[in-house]
Amino acid sequence: MEDSTREIEISDDEDMKEEDEDLEEDVETDEEDEESVDKDYSESDSVSTCSAKESQNVPPSEEPTFPEEEADAIAEATKAAYENYKPSQSLLKNPSPYPLIRSVDGISLKKYNADPSVFSAKDVIVPLRGKFSVPVHVTSSGSVVDYTVESTNFDVGFGIVAEREEGITVVKEKMRVDSHQKAITGRFLVGSVPCALIFTFDNEYSWFREKKITYKIKITPPSIESVAKGRRARARSALDVVKGDKMSAESRLGRVSTEHVTLLQLIDSIEKELEEKRKSLGVIEKEEHWLKDRVELRIVQENLLTRRLADGWEDESNRDESAESERAEI
Repeated sequence: MEDSTREIEISDDEDMKEEDEDLEEDVETDEEDEESVDKDYSESDSVSTCSAKESQNVPPSEEPTFPEEEADAIAEATKAAYENYKPSQSLLKNPSPYPLIRSVDGISLKKYNADPSVFSAKDVIVPLRGKFSVPVHVTSSGSVVDYTVESTNFDVGFGIVAEREEGITVVKEKMRVDSHQKAITGRFLVGSVPCALIFTFDNEYSWFREKKITYKIKITPPSIESVAKGRRARARSALDVVKGDKMSAESRLGRVSTEHVTLLQLIDSIEKELEEKRKSLGVIEKEEHWLKDRVELRIVQENLLTRRLADGWEDESNRDESAESERAEI
C-alpha cells in the first residue's frame, strides 16, 4: 500500500541554522572530544523504551490555528492521503466482509473527539550507549503531528518511524541533530491508520555522556467534516478495489468452473472405463483360475501316462508272474 505518512512542505524541521558561534567554549570542546572518541567505538545493544511521560487533551479554545498557506498544504496532503487509501491484503483476504468496512468507516462520529492530544516530558535522561523511544498511537486518518525536541548542552540522535500492519515507514531518518542549540520542530500528516509513531532519541554513539532531552508531541485530529470526506474518499477507493478484485475473481471463476466441468467429465469417463476394466478383469480372473486348474490336471495326467509308458502297467506285470508260476508247476 502506498505510504501516506508524509512530511508537510511547511515543516520548519529542515530550516535549522548552523551551530551557534556564541556557545560556551568549554561546551564546544566537550562536544569535539566526545565526537572524536565516539568514532573509535562500535554501537551497543542497550535500548530503553518508554511511553510519553505526560498526556493530555487540549481544550478547544487552545486548538492550533494554521496560517492560510499551511492550512492549504494540510488540506492538500489530507486529500492525497485519503485518495491514496488502499485496503490491505489482510483485509481483502479476510473471509468476513466487515473488517474492510470498519477500516473504511473509521472512528465513530458519535464519540469523536477533535481535541488535540499532547505528549510531553522534560529533562528525560537518554543513557550513554542507549536509546529512549516514545510510542504514540494514532487512530484518526488525516491527523497532523507537530513535534518539538530540545536537548541540554549536547546534540542527540533523533528519528521517527511509523509502524503499521503493512510494515515500517521512515518518517524522519535518524541522525544527530543540534537540538541543544535550537529546538528541532516538524510537522507531518498521518494518512494510514491505525499506526504507531515511534519517536527515537539515540545516544548509542556516546561512550561518556548521557543526554537530557525535552520533547512535546501534539496530535491534532482532523475535523468532523474532514473525517466525513475521508470516509467517502476511502469508500470510493475501496469500492474501486473491490470491483476490480470482483471482476478478476469472476474471470478466474469462469475459467475454473469450465475446468471443473471438464475434469468432472473426464473423471466420469475414466470411472466408466474403470468399470468396464473391472468387468474384463473379472472375466480374465475366472479364465485364469480355470486354466490353472486345467494345467495342473494335465500335468498329473502327463506324469501318469509317461510312467505307464516307461514302466508298464501294474496288472501286466502280475500276469507275467502268474504264467511263470504255472510253467514251473508243470
